[in-house]
Amino acid sequence: MNQTSKLKEQKDHGTSVFPCGLYEVFDNTPWDGVKHHWHDEIEILYFMKGTFNVTINMESFPIEQECFFFVNPGEIHSVECSSPATESAIVFHPCILNFEHYDLAQTRLIQPLTRGEIQLPRFLDISHPAFSRIKKEYLDILNVFHQTGFFLSVEYETVTEDIPSQLFIRAGLLKILGTLSSFSLLTQPEKTDDYRVRIIKSSLEFIRNHYQEKIYIHDLAENANMNEQYFCRFFKKALGKSPVTYINEYRIKQAITLLQATDAPIMEICLDCGFNNLGNFLREFKKHTGFTPLQYRKHYSLEKS
Repeated sequence: MNQTSKLKEQKDHGTSVFPCGLYEVFDNTPWDGVKHHWHDEIEILYFMKGTFNVTINMESFPIEQECFFFVNPGEIHSVECSSPATESAIVFHPCILNFEHYDLAQTRLIQPLTRGEIQLPRFLDISHPAFSRIKKEYLDILNVFHQTGFFLSVEYETVTEDIPSQLFIRAGLLKILGTLSSFSLLTQPEKTDDYRVRIIKSSLEFIRNHYQEKIYIHDLAENANMNEQYFCRFFKKALGKSPVTYINEYRIKQAITLLQATDAPIMEICLDCGFNNLGNFLREFKKHTGFTPLQYRKHYSLEKS
Protein backbone atom coordinates (compact mmCIF):
# COMPACT_ATOMS: atom_id res chain seq x y z
CA MET A 1 0.00 0.00 0.00
CA ASN A 2 1.50 3.37 -0.98
CA GLN A 3 1.77 6.40 1.27
CA THR A 4 -1.03 8.29 -0.49
CA SER A 5 -3.63 5.57 -0.01
CA LYS A 6 -2.97 4.99 3.69
CA LEU A 7 -4.51 8.01 5.38
CA LYS A 8 -8.27 7.98 5.42
CA GLU A 9 -10.93 9.44 7.68
CA GLN A 10 -11.95 6.59 9.95
CA LYS A 11 -15.70 7.05 9.92
CA ASP A 12 -18.61 6.26 7.65
CA HIS A 13 -20.71 9.00 6.12
CA GLY A 14 -24.43 8.34 6.06
CA THR A 15 -25.44 4.71 6.66
CA SER A 16 -24.05 1.44 5.35
CA VAL A 17 -26.88 1.14 2.81
CA PHE A 18 -27.06 4.84 1.91
CA PRO A 19 -23.61 6.47 2.22
CA CYS A 20 -24.72 10.09 2.23
CA GLY A 21 -24.78 12.42 5.22
CA LEU A 22 -25.50 16.06 5.98
CA TYR A 23 -23.34 18.16 8.31
CA GLU A 24 -24.46 21.60 9.47
CA VAL A 25 -22.98 24.48 11.47
CA PHE A 26 -24.98 27.49 12.64
CA ASP A 27 -24.13 30.77 14.37
CA ASN A 28 -24.64 29.22 17.81
CA THR A 29 -22.74 25.98 17.07
CA PRO A 30 -19.45 25.65 19.02
CA TRP A 31 -17.27 24.88 16.02
CA ASP A 32 -13.82 26.02 14.91
CA GLY A 33 -13.51 23.94 11.75
CA VAL A 34 -12.40 20.54 10.52
CA LYS A 35 -8.84 19.20 10.78
CA HIS A 36 -6.92 17.90 7.78
CA HIS A 37 -8.27 14.58 6.53
CA TRP A 38 -9.40 12.82 3.35
CA HIS A 39 -11.99 10.25 2.34
CA ASP A 40 -13.30 8.33 -0.68
CA GLU A 41 -16.52 10.34 -0.79
CA ILE A 42 -17.36 13.54 -2.66
CA GLU A 43 -18.02 16.54 -0.42
CA ILE A 44 -20.10 19.56 -1.39
CA LEU A 45 -19.57 22.46 1.03
CA TYR A 46 -21.95 25.40 1.12
CA PHE A 47 -20.63 28.49 2.89
CA MET A 48 -23.56 30.78 3.60
CA LYS A 49 -22.23 33.24 6.18
CA GLY A 50 -18.94 33.81 7.99
CA THR A 51 -15.21 33.92 7.37
CA PHE A 52 -13.47 30.67 6.48
CA ASN A 53 -10.20 29.33 5.20
CA VAL A 54 -10.39 26.13 3.17
CA THR A 55 -7.23 24.18 2.41
CA ILE A 56 -7.29 21.50 -0.28
CA ASN A 57 -4.13 19.61 -1.21
CA MET A 58 -1.96 22.30 0.41
CA GLU A 59 -3.68 25.14 -1.48
CA SER A 60 -5.42 27.73 0.69
CA PHE A 61 -8.68 29.52 -0.19
CA PRO A 62 -9.96 32.40 1.99
CA ILE A 63 -13.78 32.69 1.95
CA GLU A 64 -15.78 35.75 2.94
CA GLN A 65 -18.88 35.44 0.77
CA GLU A 66 -21.52 32.87 -0.10
CA CYS A 67 -20.16 30.08 -2.32
CA PHE A 68 -19.89 26.35 -2.93
CA PHE A 69 -16.70 24.31 -2.64
CA PHE A 70 -16.27 20.79 -4.01
CA VAL A 71 -13.87 18.22 -2.56
CA ASN A 72 -13.13 15.26 -4.80
CA PRO A 73 -12.29 11.77 -3.46
CA GLY A 74 -8.77 11.49 -2.07
CA GLU A 75 -8.13 15.21 -1.64
CA ILE A 76 -6.68 16.16 1.74
CA HIS A 77 -8.63 19.11 3.09
CA SER A 78 -9.47 21.20 6.13
CA VAL A 79 -11.79 24.06 7.07
CA GLU A 80 -10.98 26.83 9.54
CA CYS A 81 -13.56 29.28 10.83
CA SER A 82 -12.73 32.60 12.51
CA SER A 83 -16.20 34.03 13.11
CA PRO A 84 -19.78 32.93 13.86
CA ALA A 85 -20.70 30.95 10.78
CA THR A 86 -23.44 29.21 8.86
CA GLU A 87 -22.07 26.34 6.80
CA SER A 88 -23.15 22.89 5.69
CA ALA A 89 -21.76 19.95 3.76
CA ILE A 90 -23.23 16.97 1.96
CA VAL A 91 -20.81 14.04 1.89
CA PHE A 92 -21.71 11.11 -0.35
CA HIS A 93 -20.08 8.18 -2.06
CA PRO A 94 -20.45 8.46 -5.85
CA CYS A 95 -21.64 4.84 -5.96
CA ILE A 96 -25.12 6.01 -4.91
CA LEU A 97 -25.47 7.73 -8.30
CA ASN A 98 -24.99 4.49 -10.24
CA PHE A 99 -27.82 2.61 -11.90
CA GLU A 100 -27.84 -0.62 -13.91
CA HIS A 101 -29.01 0.80 -17.24
CA TYR A 102 -25.86 1.78 -19.14
CA ASP A 103 -26.90 4.82 -21.13
CA LEU A 104 -24.58 7.69 -22.11
CA ALA A 105 -25.01 9.45 -18.75
CA GLN A 106 -23.85 6.31 -16.95
CA THR A 107 -20.92 5.51 -19.25
CA ARG A 108 -19.65 9.04 -19.91
CA LEU A 109 -20.43 10.81 -16.65
CA ILE A 110 -21.31 8.70 -13.62
CA GLN A 111 -18.89 5.81 -14.15
CA PRO A 112 -15.92 8.12 -14.94
CA LEU A 113 -16.78 10.16 -11.81
CA THR A 114 -16.87 6.98 -9.71
CA ARG A 115 -13.49 5.87 -11.14
CA GLY A 116 -11.90 9.29 -10.57
CA GLU A 117 -11.48 9.96 -14.29
CA ILE A 118 -13.40 13.23 -14.05
CA GLN A 119 -13.78 15.57 -11.09
CA LEU A 120 -15.96 18.37 -9.82
CA PRO A 121 -14.77 21.99 -10.01
CA ARG A 122 -12.93 23.51 -7.08
CA PHE A 123 -15.52 26.18 -6.23
CA LEU A 124 -18.52 28.08 -7.51
CA ASP A 125 -19.25 31.62 -6.37
CA ILE A 126 -22.48 33.56 -6.47
CA SER A 127 -21.56 35.35 -9.71
CA HIS A 128 -21.47 32.13 -11.76
CA PRO A 129 -24.63 31.47 -13.83
CA ALA A 130 -24.80 27.88 -12.51
CA PHE A 131 -24.82 29.01 -8.87
CA SER A 132 -28.56 29.57 -8.46
CA ARG A 133 -29.43 26.19 -10.00
CA ILE A 134 -26.91 24.36 -7.81
CA LYS A 135 -28.17 26.22 -4.74
CA LYS A 136 -31.79 25.27 -5.44
CA GLU A 137 -31.00 21.57 -5.71
CA TYR A 138 -28.69 21.69 -2.69
CA LEU A 139 -31.32 23.35 -0.49
CA ASP A 140 -33.95 20.86 -1.68
CA ILE A 141 -31.66 18.04 -0.51
CA LEU A 142 -31.23 19.77 2.87
CA ASN A 143 -35.00 20.00 3.25
CA VAL A 144 -35.36 16.27 2.60
CA PHE A 145 -32.79 15.51 5.31
CA HIS A 146 -34.57 17.87 7.72
CA GLN A 147 -37.97 16.27 7.11
CA THR A 148 -37.08 12.59 7.45
CA GLY A 149 -33.53 12.36 8.73
CA PHE A 150 -32.28 11.75 12.25
CA PHE A 151 -29.41 13.52 13.98
CA LEU A 152 -26.24 11.73 15.14
CA SER A 153 -25.11 14.08 17.87
CA VAL A 154 -21.55 12.81 18.25
CA GLU A 155 -20.68 13.63 14.64
CA TYR A 156 -23.17 16.50 14.10
CA GLU A 157 -24.44 14.45 11.16
CA THR A 158 -27.95 13.96 9.82
CA VAL A 159 -28.71 10.72 7.96
CA THR A 160 -31.90 9.18 6.57
CA GLU A 161 -33.18 5.64 6.21
CA ASP A 162 -36.41 6.73 4.52
CA ILE A 163 -36.52 5.17 1.04
CA PRO A 164 -38.47 7.94 -0.76
CA SER A 165 -36.11 10.50 0.80
CA GLN A 166 -33.09 8.60 -0.47
CA LEU A 167 -34.56 8.72 -3.97
CA PHE A 168 -35.15 12.49 -3.70
CA ILE A 169 -31.58 13.01 -2.45
CA ARG A 170 -30.18 10.87 -5.26
CA ALA A 171 -32.22 12.83 -7.80
CA GLY A 172 -30.97 16.13 -6.37
CA LEU A 173 -27.34 15.03 -6.54
CA LEU A 174 -27.82 13.88 -10.13
CA LYS A 175 -29.33 17.28 -10.98
CA ILE A 176 -26.30 18.99 -9.46
CA LEU A 177 -24.02 16.75 -11.50
CA GLY A 178 -26.09 17.45 -14.62
CA THR A 179 -25.90 21.21 -14.03
CA LEU A 180 -22.12 21.09 -13.61
CA SER A 181 -21.87 19.06 -16.80
CA SER A 182 -24.13 21.41 -18.79
CA PHE A 183 -21.88 24.34 -17.86
CA SER A 184 -18.75 22.31 -18.78
CA LEU A 185 -17.48 22.48 -15.19
CA LEU A 186 -16.43 18.83 -14.92
CA THR A 187 -12.75 18.33 -15.70
CA GLN A 188 -10.15 15.60 -15.93
CA PRO A 189 -7.88 15.46 -12.86
CA GLU A 190 -4.40 16.83 -13.29
CA LYS A 191 -1.66 14.20 -13.33
CA THR A 192 0.40 15.67 -10.52
CA ASP A 193 2.22 13.95 -7.69
CA ASP A 194 2.72 16.55 -4.98
CA TYR A 195 5.25 15.09 -2.55
CA ARG A 196 3.99 17.52 0.14
CA VAL A 197 0.54 15.94 0.07
CA ARG A 198 2.02 12.45 0.29
CA ILE A 199 4.22 13.35 3.27
CA ILE A 200 1.43 15.15 5.15
CA LYS A 201 -0.96 12.26 4.56
CA SER A 202 1.63 9.83 5.85
CA SER A 203 2.33 12.04 8.90
CA LEU A 204 -1.36 12.40 9.78
CA GLU A 205 -1.82 8.67 9.37
CA PHE A 206 1.03 8.09 11.82
CA ILE A 207 -0.59 10.45 14.35
CA ARG A 208 -4.00 8.80 13.88
CA ASN A 209 -2.53 5.35 14.48
CA HIS A 210 -0.36 6.32 17.47
CA TYR A 211 -2.16 9.19 19.25
CA GLN A 212 -2.86 6.94 22.26
CA GLU A 213 0.90 6.47 22.71
CA LYS A 214 3.71 8.92 23.33
CA ILE A 215 4.66 10.39 19.95
CA TYR A 216 8.17 11.69 19.45
CA ILE A 217 9.02 14.24 16.76
CA HIS A 218 11.91 11.97 15.87
CA ASP A 219 9.45 9.22 14.90
CA LEU A 220 7.40 11.57 12.71
CA ALA A 221 10.52 12.93 11.04
CA GLU A 222 11.84 9.43 10.41
CA ASN A 223 8.48 8.43 8.93
CA ALA A 224 8.81 11.38 6.52
CA ASN A 225 12.51 10.71 5.77
CA MET A 226 13.50 14.14 7.10
CA ASN A 227 15.56 15.45 9.98
CA GLU A 228 13.57 16.76 12.95
CA GLN A 229 14.21 20.47 12.39
CA TYR A 230 13.30 20.39 8.71
CA PHE A 231 10.22 18.24 9.36
CA CYS A 232 8.87 20.68 11.97
CA ARG A 233 9.31 23.62 9.55
CA PHE A 234 7.74 21.61 6.72
CA PHE A 235 4.75 20.51 8.84
CA LYS A 236 4.06 24.02 10.15
CA LYS A 237 4.30 25.56 6.70
CA ALA A 238 1.89 22.95 5.29
CA LEU A 239 -0.72 22.95 8.07
CA GLY A 240 -0.14 26.28 9.82
CA LYS A 241 0.64 24.66 13.18
CA SER A 242 3.41 22.65 14.77
CA PRO A 243 3.27 18.84 15.02
CA VAL A 244 2.83 19.08 18.81
CA THR A 245 -0.11 21.47 18.45
CA TYR A 246 -1.75 19.23 15.85
CA ILE A 247 -1.28 16.12 18.02
CA ASN A 248 -2.83 17.83 21.06
CA GLU A 249 -5.76 19.11 18.98
CA TYR A 250 -6.35 15.63 17.58
CA ARG A 251 -6.26 14.08 21.05
CA ILE A 252 -8.71 16.67 22.39
CA LYS A 253 -11.05 15.92 19.47
CA GLN A 254 -10.99 12.23 20.43
CA ALA A 255 -11.63 13.17 24.07
CA ILE A 256 -14.66 15.25 23.06
CA THR A 257 -16.09 12.28 21.16
CA LEU A 258 -15.64 10.04 24.22
CA LEU A 259 -17.22 12.63 26.53
CA GLN A 260 -20.24 12.83 24.23
CA ALA A 261 -20.63 9.13 23.52
CA THR A 262 -19.64 7.44 26.80
CA ASP A 263 -19.83 7.79 30.58
CA ALA A 264 -16.16 6.87 30.97
CA PRO A 265 -14.29 8.52 33.88
CA ILE A 266 -12.22 11.59 33.01
CA MET A 267 -8.97 9.87 33.96
CA GLU A 268 -9.77 6.95 31.68
CA ILE A 269 -10.49 9.33 28.78
CA CYS A 270 -7.27 11.19 29.55
CA LEU A 271 -5.21 8.01 29.23
CA ASP A 272 -7.16 6.66 26.24
CA CYS A 273 -6.40 9.84 24.32
CA GLY A 274 -2.64 9.73 24.87
CA PHE A 275 -2.27 12.12 27.81
CA ASN A 276 -0.25 10.51 30.58
CA ASN A 277 -0.74 13.48 32.90
CA LEU A 278 -4.21 14.57 34.07
CA GLY A 279 -3.13 18.15 34.75
CA ASN A 280 -1.80 18.54 31.20
CA PHE A 281 -5.00 17.04 29.80
CA LEU A 282 -7.18 19.46 31.78
CA ARG A 283 -5.10 22.46 30.65
CA GLU A 284 -5.17 21.43 26.99
CA PHE A 285 -8.88 20.64 27.09
CA LYS A 286 -9.81 24.00 28.60
CA LYS A 287 -7.50 25.83 26.19
CA HIS A 288 -9.26 24.28 23.20
CA THR A 289 -12.88 24.24 24.43
CA GLY A 290 -13.16 26.84 27.19
CA PHE A 291 -14.51 24.13 29.53
CA THR A 292 -13.14 21.49 31.84
CA PRO A 293 -14.04 17.95 30.67
CA LEU A 294 -16.74 17.67 33.37
CA GLN A 295 -18.19 21.06 32.44
CA TYR A 296 -18.20 20.09 28.78
CA ARG A 297 -20.01 16.80 29.46
CA LYS A 298 -22.63 18.59 31.55
CA HIS A 299 -23.06 21.35 28.97
CA TYR A 300 -23.39 18.80 26.17
CA SER A 301 -25.95 16.75 28.14
CA LEU A 302 -28.08 19.85 28.76
CA GLU A 303 -27.97 20.84 25.07
CA LYS A 304 -28.82 17.30 24.01
CA SER A 305 -31.85 17.19 26.29
